Amino acid sequence: MRLAVSPENKPILIASLFVVAILFAGTAYTLSTTGTAPLLSPGYLLQQLQTGSFLGICAAGMMMVILLGHIDLSVPWTLTAAAMTATAVGGDLALPTALAVGLSVGLLNGFGVAFLRIPSMIFTLGVDTVLRGLMVAQTGGFAPQDSATPLMLYLAKERILGIPVAIFVWVATSIVIAVILSRTGFGRSIYATGSREAAAFLSGIRTRLVIVGAFVVSGLCAATAGILLAGYSAKAYQGMGNSFLLPAIAAVVLGGTHILGGRGRYAGTVVGVVLIVLLNSVLSIMQMPEAGRQIIYGAVIIGMLLVYGRNQRVIS
Repeated sequence: MRLAVSPENKPILIASLFVVAILFAGTAYTLSTTGTAPLLSPGYLLQQLQTGSFLGICAAGMMMVILLGHIDLSVPWTLTAAAMTATAVGGDLALPTALAVGLSVGLLNGFGVAFLRIPSMIFTLGVDTVLRGLMVAQTGGFAPQDSATPLMLYLAKERILGIPVAIFVWVATSIVIAVILSRTGFGRSIYATGSREAAAFLSGIRTRLVIVGAFVVSGLCAATAGILLAGYSAKAYQGMGNSFLLPAIAAVVLGGTHILGGRGRYAGTVVGVVLIVLLNSVLSIMQMPEAGRQIIYGAVIIGMLLVYGRNQRVIS
């Protein structure tokens, strides 16, 4: 009996198999060298998911933009600007201020891409550079002395029933994104616009507002990740979001979302995030040199993309 797998679910299945393979490889290595298997420890896995939740939230917003066939390269400094502004303001206004930064950047990106018709790669990269300059001007080029607020520390570090609160924030964000994409007219409009914007416009969809909305979600997700990361680090610092851009894009693509838009499931993005988190964990346990880690990391991404590309050619 042959088990049929739909083309839409193939990327998720492949990414899931990679997760299992990485778990087995990492467990076998640690057992042979140390006699222990930290990857199978619930505490260790929760710790990895706690730090992976920052990436997961960034990837959730990035997926909304990639589904449209666009890209948001302003995520690193949107995250950083939100965190630095929140810690500078402090008090009860810290979180609203951070989210306002994400909202403002999202509106700006959406306006530039949807109404000015500037390619998203160019416009969002320019916005990222502007944000970097603003933060350097705000701090004078030095690390800010402000610290995270108690609420930011709670969201990033505390636990409920033994589970980090940051994971609950990621789960809540995931539920919102999944519901938007699968149960709302806005989500259906995103898929339609990403498949063919001109056809979506002629069918009555207000494609420009859809694009603005997707970039707003991406900005809010980046700001939320900035709040959590600042709480986890107990402060904000320049360049804190630089390491999230490529992994966020990779998680979305590895999860099966088509880089040109129109196709993808959020469950695949979650699996892609877990894949990257576990891969980095295994490489850290193996004490892999940075050069080797970059080679393996890039090879896995290229290999997955080749598999998806081959599947797409076969399907089409």
